[in-house]
Amino acid sequence: MAVTLAEVAAQAGVSPATVSRVLNGGYPVAGATRTRVEQAVEDLGYIANGPARALAAATPSDLVGVLVHDIADSFFGILAGSFQSALSPAGQSGARRLAVVCNTEGDAATELAHLTLLEGQRAGGVVLTGSAVEEPGHTLALAARLARIAATGAPVVLCGRPPLPVPAGLPVATVMFDDHGGAFRLAEHLLSLGHRRIAYVAGPPGLSTTRERLAGHHEALHRRDPGLPDRCADLTVHAGLQRSAGYDAARELLRRGAPFTVVAAANDTVATGVAAALREAGLRIPEDVSVAGFDDLPVCLDTAPPLTTVRVPLREAGALAAQFVTGRRPLPPGGITTLPAELMVRGSTAPPPRHEGSRP
Repeated sequence: MAVTLAEVAAQAGVSPATVSRVLNGGYPVAGATRTRVEQAVEDLGYIANGPARALAAATPSDLVGVLVHDIADSFFGILAGSFQSALSPAGQSGARRLAVVCNTEGDAATELAHLTLLEGQRAGGVVLTGSAVEEPGHTLALAARLARIAATGAPVVLCGRPPLPVPAGLPVATVMFDDHGGAFRLAEHLLSLGHRRIAYVAGPPGLSTTRERLAGHHEALHRRDPGLPDRCADLTVHAGLQRSAGYDAARELLRRGAPFTVVAAANDTVATGVAAALREAGLRIPEDVSVAGFDDLPVCLDTAPPLTTVRVPLREAGALAAQFVTGRRPLPPGGITTLPAELMVRGSTAPPPRHEGSRP
């Protein structure tokens, strides 16, 4: 028997009206109350949409949900656009599918809320893109939610994030980027140029991409010189993934006064902010300080000089996710596909100034 809204209210110790407000998102609800309601929804397996409950035994719909952190970010725009183009290719016979893009702003609770709505709409597939929030409670809740969706026969694709602990046999695929290897190769390139005072603007802590890219960076430094990661520790700054975050991080590095000859950024957007702050401080790129990014967004070719970066195959990943969702490609053994990352050397990196120890 389908779980009712009243049962969720009783479980959470609130009124049915409060449950409705939390599910619809139209009214402010206190954080602790919202958490209790969302937990009750999760525990009871409540499907919010009334018509969807009546269709609980039916096949999933032609709607496919695509969760992104920020659709205004080129990284997610390219990925979602490629997915949508490959979802129902022009000229191909068969039913077309509707891709619905859900913006989460990287928030774990919003991610779960969107999945609840998609489950209520009997979505015929779900694609989650971008870094995963590495918090054990959220990981378990997310795995349970996705397992429930996949159990209806709706394929689930994790794109650009690590696999989740879901039961074997469910239609769940993981498309991973080689963030660790890409960061390793970028750091090797900087080391080969002669850089030893390497600043690093990492992404926010607690994200899978931040962890993987920072680990690859540190591994390359350690292989060159086991003491190098420690000597560069004071040159690592965690920041957001926006241009303004890169600008503020570079200003912070300059304020600290520790010498550096290159800045490797968490992504290309951050790198543009870093470059702006360095130029504002009167520094030339790459004559005084080299700058590198990650992802190889279109903006990399338009910066002056063009940005050295690591190419992440976003278009290929979007197309592959669409093939998994539609069943045009079978899931790989183990359900995991890792796409390679390619080092793109351009004009923003060069050997350090002759007097490397001098302050930028």
